[in-house]
Amino acid sequence: MPHTVRDWMSSPVIVVDPDTSVSYAMTLMRRRNIHSVVVDVTEKNPAYGIVTTTDIRDKIVGAGRNPAETTVREIMSGPIITGKPEWTLMECSQVMEKNKFHHLPIADEHGTLIGLISATDIFVAVEESGWEEAGEE
Repeated sequence: MPHTVRDWMSSPVIVVDPDTSVSYAMTLMRRRNIHSVVVDVTEKNPAYGIVTTTDIRDKIVGAGRNPAETTVREIMSGPIITGKPEWTLMECSQVMEKNKFHHLPIADEHGTLIGLISATDIFVAVEESGWEEAGEE
């Protein structure tokens, strides 16, 4: 039986307010050894953005912006889609490839974030378990 996203996702999800400074988000990411934070832009329905290390590289460092004077709202990608914990790793990989991203927040049936899976998590799953376990049979 293939592994599911639930088996390999990270939890809890680190969520920040859209008005959080990029500098603070960077500190959270470094201290927790993670490569992204989810931005909660919910007004009525669950809605999220995401800031990744790539965003910081391209939109802060590469653009010469001061992270202490920039909010995550200004550089986040979003709104983003969320994955489902019962997806196989193959299904998850296909969605991530189609949408050209490396981090996918995972939500339950109510839209509540319960985890996050990255391309690295999928790589580790395939490396540790082998393709027969991680992929579709």
